[in-house]
Amino acid sequence: MTAAATRPTVTIGRTVEWSDTDASGHYYNGVVLRWVEAAEAELLGRLGLADLFGRIPRVRFEADFRARLWFGDRVEIDLTVGHVGTTSMRYDFAVRAGSTVAATGSTTVVHATPDSPTANPWPPRVRSALAAGRAHGSAQPLADAP
Repeated sequence: MTAAATRPTVTIGRTVEWSDTDASGHYYNGVVLRWVEAAEAELLGRLGLADLFGRIPRVRFEADFRARLWFGDRVEIDLTVGHVGTTSMRYDFAVRAGSTVAATGSTTVVHATPDSPTANPWPPRVRSALAAGRAHGSAQPLADAP
């Protein structure tokens, strides 16, 4: 098994809502960030790291939009821990509708405690939880709400 295959990962499902579309009739790019953050919340919850919220600001978001999604389409968002650095972490993601990949990309967060003006090293318990082989699987969406 490769290292990439054992990294923490999660898949969540959503439905493209009317409010997720723009004047062109298909999904708008901002909804992808919201879906990725929902997948991140699920992943961190499964890892026992929900307390990181408020301590992991986004410093980079990059996406390639490959196909359109329409109101009512059912999508899956795959999120994987792509890399863990000393103070930062990169998530890699893909948004799919069936076999069609609609968007791919990555987002980077840093560990920043409220009392520090700069990023801080990950605590040992976080590094341990982010170690390969944890939190794999699909999440059944509790609701399609954002």
